[in-house]
Amino acid sequence: MNDVARAAPLAAESAGWDANLSLGYERRGLRTVLERRAHRGPLVVQKSLYPEGEEVCQNIVVHPPAGIVGGDRLTLEVTLGEGAWAQVCTPGAAKWYRSAGAAARQTLRFTVAGGAVLEWLPQETIVFDGAIAQLDSRIALDSDAVFLGWEIVCLGRRLAGEGFARGRLAQDIVARRDGRRQWIEQTRLGAGSAFLASRIGLAKGTVFGTFLALAPLVPDVVIADCRKIECRAGEVAVTLLPGVLLARYRGDSGEAAHDYFASCWKRVRPALAGRDAVPPRIWNT
Repeated sequence: MNDVARAAPLAAESAGWDANLSLGYERRGLRTVLERRAHRGPLVVQKSLYPEGEEVCQNIVVHPPAGIVGGDRLTLEVTLGEGAWAQVCTPGAAKWYRSAGAAARQTLRFTVAGGAVLEWLPQETIVFDGAIAQLDSRIALDSDAVFLGWEIVCLGRRLAGEGFARGRLAQDIVARRDGRRQWIEQTRLGAGSAFLASRIGLAKGTVFGTFLALAPLVPDVVIADCRKIECRAGEVAVTLLPGVLLARYRGDSGEAAHDYFASCWKRVRPALAGRDAVPPRIWNT
Protein backbone atom coordinates (compact mmCIF):
# COMPACT_ATOMS: atom_id res chain seq x y z
CA MET A 1 0.00 0.00 0.00
CA ASN A 2 1.48 3.38 -0.96
CA ASP A 3 1.71 6.44 1.33
CA VAL A 4 -1.40 8.06 -0.14
CA ALA A 5 -3.48 4.95 0.49
CA ARG A 6 -2.09 4.64 4.03
CA ALA A 7 -3.06 8.24 4.78
CA ALA A 8 -6.73 7.73 3.93
CA PRO A 9 -7.72 5.78 7.07
CA LEU A 10 -5.88 8.26 9.29
CA ALA A 11 -7.65 11.20 7.68
CA ALA A 12 -11.03 9.72 8.55
CA GLU A 13 -10.06 9.07 12.15
CA SER A 14 -11.11 12.40 13.60
CA ALA A 15 -14.81 11.57 13.11
CA GLY A 16 -15.04 7.80 13.14
CA TRP A 17 -18.08 5.74 12.24
CA ASP A 18 -20.68 4.95 14.90
CA ALA A 19 -22.42 1.95 13.36
CA ASN A 20 -25.04 -0.26 14.98
CA LEU A 21 -26.91 -3.26 13.57
CA SER A 22 -29.62 -5.01 15.56
CA LEU A 23 -31.10 -8.30 14.31
CA GLY A 24 -34.01 -10.21 15.82
CA TYR A 25 -35.00 -13.74 14.77
CA GLU A 26 -38.08 -15.77 15.61
CA ARG A 27 -39.44 -19.21 14.82
CA ARG A 28 -42.69 -19.30 12.81
CA GLY A 29 -43.76 -22.87 12.36
CA LEU A 30 -40.80 -24.65 10.79
CA ARG A 31 -39.27 -21.41 9.50
CA THR A 32 -36.83 -19.02 11.18
CA VAL A 33 -37.40 -15.45 10.03
CA LEU A 34 -35.50 -12.22 10.49
CA GLU A 35 -38.45 -10.35 11.93
CA ARG A 36 -36.55 -7.27 13.08
CA ARG A 37 -33.55 -5.43 11.74
CA ALA A 38 -32.48 -1.91 12.53
CA HIS A 39 -29.26 -0.21 11.61
CA ARG A 40 -27.50 3.08 12.07
CA GLY A 41 -24.42 3.88 10.05
CA PRO A 42 -22.52 1.55 7.70
CA LEU A 43 -23.41 -1.86 9.06
CA VAL A 44 -26.11 -3.80 7.22
CA VAL A 45 -27.28 -7.28 6.22
CA GLN A 46 -28.12 -8.60 2.81
CA LYS A 47 -31.33 -10.54 2.21
CA SER A 48 -32.01 -13.64 4.26
CA LEU A 49 -30.84 -16.89 2.70
CA TYR A 50 -32.08 -20.45 3.29
CA PRO A 51 -29.45 -22.77 1.80
CA GLU A 52 -30.46 -25.58 4.17
CA GLY A 53 -34.21 -25.14 4.08
CA GLU A 54 -36.60 -23.07 6.17
CA GLU A 55 -35.26 -23.93 9.61
CA VAL A 56 -31.93 -22.09 9.33
CA CYS A 57 -31.89 -18.40 8.40
CA GLN A 58 -28.53 -17.21 7.10
CA ASN A 59 -27.51 -13.55 6.98
CA ILE A 60 -24.30 -11.92 5.83
CA VAL A 61 -23.24 -8.82 7.74
CA VAL A 62 -21.62 -6.19 5.53
CA HIS A 63 -19.51 -3.21 6.59
CA PRO A 64 -19.38 -1.11 3.38
CA PRO A 65 -16.29 0.98 4.31
CA ALA A 66 -14.38 -2.35 4.46
CA GLY A 67 -11.75 -0.99 6.86
CA ILE A 68 -11.98 0.05 10.51
CA VAL A 69 -10.05 3.10 11.66
CA GLY A 70 -9.30 4.74 15.00
CA GLY A 71 -12.48 6.18 16.52
CA ASP A 72 -14.82 3.74 14.77
CA ARG A 73 -17.43 2.02 16.94
CA LEU A 74 -19.21 -1.00 15.49
CA THR A 75 -21.96 -2.79 17.41
CA LEU A 76 -23.74 -5.96 16.31
CA GLU A 77 -26.68 -7.16 18.40
CA VAL A 78 -28.31 -10.50 17.58
CA THR A 79 -31.35 -11.82 19.46
CA LEU A 80 -32.96 -15.23 18.88
CA GLY A 81 -36.41 -16.16 20.14
CA GLU A 82 -37.33 -19.66 21.29
CA GLY A 83 -36.50 -22.38 18.78
CA ALA A 84 -35.02 -20.04 16.17
CA TRP A 85 -31.83 -20.87 14.26
CA ALA A 86 -29.64 -18.14 12.78
CA GLN A 87 -26.32 -18.38 10.99
CA VAL A 88 -24.46 -15.06 10.74
CA CYS A 89 -21.42 -14.68 8.47
CA THR A 90 -19.20 -11.95 7.05
CA PRO A 91 -18.12 -11.67 3.39
CA GLY A 92 -14.44 -10.97 3.96
CA ALA A 93 -11.73 -10.21 6.46
CA ALA A 94 -12.20 -7.26 8.81
CA LYS A 95 -9.26 -4.88 8.39
CA TRP A 96 -8.25 -2.72 11.36
CA TYR A 97 -6.06 0.10 10.09
CA ARG A 98 -3.25 1.83 11.97
CA SER A 99 -4.37 4.56 14.32
CA ALA A 100 -3.12 8.05 15.08
CA GLY A 101 -4.01 7.45 18.73
CA ALA A 102 -7.73 6.70 18.99
CA ALA A 103 -8.99 3.18 19.65
CA ALA A 104 -11.46 1.42 17.36
CA ARG A 105 -14.05 -0.83 19.01
CA GLN A 106 -16.22 -3.74 17.95
CA THR A 107 -18.98 -4.89 20.27
CA LEU A 108 -20.93 -8.14 19.83
CA ARG A 109 -24.06 -8.80 21.88
CA PHE A 110 -25.67 -12.20 21.33
CA THR A 111 -28.85 -13.29 23.16
CA VAL A 112 -30.14 -16.82 22.51
CA ALA A 113 -33.45 -18.09 23.93
CA GLY A 114 -34.37 -21.65 24.84
CA GLY A 115 -34.07 -24.24 22.10
CA ALA A 116 -32.44 -21.74 19.75
CA VAL A 117 -29.14 -22.07 17.87
CA LEU A 118 -26.84 -19.20 16.91
CA GLU A 119 -23.84 -19.69 14.63
CA TRP A 120 -21.30 -16.86 14.34
CA LEU A 121 -18.95 -17.72 11.47
CA PRO A 122 -16.93 -14.64 10.51
CA GLN A 123 -13.86 -14.31 8.35
CA GLU A 124 -10.62 -13.35 10.08
CA THR A 125 -9.76 -10.05 11.77
CA ILE A 126 -6.57 -8.45 10.42
CA VAL A 127 -4.98 -5.99 12.85
CA PHE A 128 -2.59 -3.76 10.91
CA ASP A 129 0.68 -2.57 12.37
CA GLY A 130 -0.12 0.47 14.50
CA ALA A 131 -3.80 -0.36 15.03
CA ILE A 132 -5.49 0.06 18.42
CA ALA A 133 -8.30 -2.49 18.50
CA GLN A 134 -10.85 -3.42 21.15
CA LEU A 135 -13.01 -6.52 20.60
CA ASP A 136 -15.77 -7.16 23.11
CA SER A 137 -18.13 -10.18 22.86
CA ARG A 138 -21.00 -10.99 25.21
CA ILE A 139 -23.06 -14.17 24.78
CA ALA A 140 -26.21 -14.74 26.86
CA LEU A 141 -27.83 -18.19 26.61
CA ASP A 142 -30.98 -19.67 28.05
CA SER A 143 -30.77 -23.14 29.59
CA ASP A 144 -30.88 -25.29 26.44
CA ALA A 145 -29.64 -22.79 23.85
CA VAL A 146 -26.63 -23.58 21.63
CA PHE A 147 -23.88 -21.27 20.38
CA LEU A 148 -21.21 -22.16 17.82
CA GLY A 149 -18.70 -19.55 16.76
CA TRP A 150 -15.12 -18.42 16.39
CA GLU A 151 -12.77 -15.47 16.22
CA ILE A 152 -9.50 -15.47 14.25
CA VAL A 153 -7.00 -12.63 14.73
CA CYS A 154 -4.07 -11.91 12.39
CA LEU A 155 -1.44 -9.53 13.78
CA GLY A 156 0.06 -7.53 10.95
CA ARG A 157 0.11 -8.60 7.32
CA ARG A 158 2.72 -11.30 7.03
CA LEU A 159 2.40 -11.77 3.27
CA ALA A 160 2.98 -8.03 2.78
CA GLY A 161 6.06 -8.15 4.98
CA GLU A 162 4.35 -6.22 7.79
CA GLY A 163 4.63 -7.27 11.41
CA PHE A 164 3.00 -5.91 14.53
CA ALA A 165 5.67 -3.55 15.86
CA ARG A 166 3.26 -0.87 17.10
CA GLY A 167 -0.26 -0.81 18.47
CA ARG A 168 -2.29 -2.95 20.84
CA LEU A 169 -5.22 -5.34 20.96
CA ALA A 170 -7.75 -5.97 23.72
CA GLN A 171 -10.20 -8.87 23.40
CA ASP A 172 -12.88 -9.91 25.89
CA ILE A 173 -15.25 -12.88 25.53
CA VAL A 174 -17.88 -13.54 28.19
CA ALA A 175 -20.55 -16.25 27.91
CA ARG A 176 -23.36 -16.73 30.43
CA ARG A 177 -26.04 -19.42 30.67
CA ASP A 178 -29.15 -18.57 32.67
CA GLY A 179 -27.28 -15.55 33.97
CA ARG A 180 -24.36 -17.56 35.34
CA ARG A 181 -20.93 -17.23 33.85
CA GLN A 182 -20.03 -20.21 31.67
CA TRP A 183 -16.87 -18.93 30.02
CA ILE A 184 -14.71 -15.80 30.22
CA GLU A 185 -11.39 -14.88 28.70
CA GLN A 186 -9.44 -11.66 28.39
CA THR A 187 -6.58 -10.96 26.02
CA ARG A 188 -4.30 -7.94 26.20
CA LEU A 189 -1.57 -7.76 23.56
CA GLY A 190 0.82 -4.89 23.09
CA ALA A 191 3.24 -4.74 20.18
CA GLY A 192 6.65 -5.84 21.37
CA SER A 193 5.25 -7.73 24.37
CA ALA A 194 7.24 -10.74 25.53
CA PHE A 195 3.99 -12.73 25.36
CA LEU A 196 4.14 -12.61 21.56
CA ALA A 197 7.37 -14.62 21.52
CA SER A 198 6.86 -16.76 24.62
CA ARG A 199 6.04 -20.47 24.28
CA ILE A 200 3.16 -19.95 26.69
CA GLY A 201 1.97 -17.11 24.48
CA LEU A 202 1.97 -16.92 20.70
CA ALA A 203 5.44 -18.47 20.24
CA LYS A 204 6.25 -15.86 17.58
CA GLY A 205 3.09 -16.72 15.68
CA THR A 206 1.15 -13.96 13.97
CA VAL A 207 -2.28 -15.65 13.97
CA PHE A 208 -4.36 -16.95 16.86
CA GLY A 209 -7.97 -17.95 17.24
CA THR A 210 -10.66 -19.52 19.39
CA PHE A 211 -13.54 -21.79 18.39
CA LEU A 212 -16.24 -21.92 21.04
CA ALA A 213 -19.12 -24.41 21.25
CA LEU A 214 -21.59 -23.86 24.09
CA ALA A 215 -24.38 -26.33 24.84
CA PRO A 216 -26.17 -27.77 27.88
CA LEU A 217 -24.07 -30.91 27.43
CA VAL A 218 -21.06 -31.64 25.22
CA PRO A 219 -20.53 -35.43 24.83
CA ASP A 220 -17.02 -36.80 25.30
CA VAL A 221 -17.12 -38.30 21.81
CA VAL A 222 -17.22 -34.80 20.32
CA ILE A 223 -13.91 -33.77 21.79
CA ALA A 224 -12.43 -37.11 20.70
CA ASP A 225 -13.53 -36.42 17.12
CA CYS A 226 -12.13 -32.88 17.20
CA ARG A 227 -8.78 -34.09 18.50
CA LYS A 228 -8.43 -36.26 15.39
CA ILE A 229 -8.46 -33.20 13.13
CA GLU A 230 -5.11 -32.31 11.59
CA CYS A 231 -4.21 -28.70 10.90
CA ARG A 232 -2.12 -28.06 7.79
CA ALA A 233 -0.10 -25.26 9.39
CA GLY A 234 0.27 -24.13 12.99
CA GLU A 235 -0.53 -25.64 16.38
CA VAL A 236 -3.97 -26.58 17.72
CA ALA A 237 -5.50 -27.83 20.95
CA VAL A 238 -8.97 -28.84 22.12
CA THR A 239 -10.34 -28.61 25.66
CA LEU A 240 -13.63 -29.83 27.14
CA LEU A 241 -15.24 -28.13 30.14
CA PRO A 242 -18.80 -28.54 31.44
CA GLY A 243 -20.99 -27.34 28.58
CA VAL A 244 -18.01 -25.85 26.73
CA LEU A 245 -15.85 -27.17 23.90
CA LEU A 246 -12.88 -24.92 23.23
CA ALA A 247 -10.49 -25.24 20.28
CA ARG A 248 -7.40 -23.06 19.88
CA TYR A 249 -5.13 -22.18 17.00
CA ARG A 250 -1.78 -20.41 16.89
CA GLY A 251 0.51 -20.11 13.91
CA ASP A 252 0.99 -17.91 10.86
CA SER A 253 -1.94 -18.72 8.57
CA GLY A 254 -5.41 -17.23 8.78
CA GLU A 255 -6.56 -19.67 6.11
CA ALA A 256 -5.26 -22.66 8.08
CA ALA A 257 -7.01 -21.39 11.21
CA HIS A 258 -10.29 -20.95 9.31
CA ASP A 259 -10.06 -24.41 7.74
CA TYR A 260 -9.30 -25.98 11.11
CA PHE A 261 -12.21 -24.28 12.87
CA ALA A 262 -14.52 -25.16 9.98
CA SER A 263 -13.52 -28.80 10.43
CA CYS A 264 -14.29 -28.57 14.16
CA TRP A 265 -17.64 -26.98 13.35
CA LYS A 266 -18.49 -29.79 10.91
CA ARG A 267 -18.04 -32.35 13.69
CA VAL A 268 -19.59 -30.36 16.52
CA ARG A 269 -22.72 -29.11 14.78
CA PRO A 270 -24.43 -32.48 14.23
CA ALA A 271 -23.67 -33.57 17.80
CA LEU A 272 -24.84 -30.41 19.55
CA ALA A 273 -27.49 -29.07 17.17
CA GLY A 274 -28.67 -32.23 15.37
CA ARG A 275 -27.99 -31.03 11.85
CA ASP A 276 -25.21 -31.85 9.37
CA ALA A 277 -22.87 -28.98 8.58
CA VAL A 278 -23.36 -27.22 5.24
CA PRO A 279 -20.52 -24.73 4.58
CA PRO A 280 -21.82 -21.24 3.69
CA ARG A 281 -21.38 -20.43 0.00
CA ILE A 282 -19.72 -17.14 0.93
CA TRP A 283 -16.64 -19.14 1.98
CA ASN A 284 -16.07 -20.01 -1.68
CA THR A 285 -16.02 -16.43 -2.96
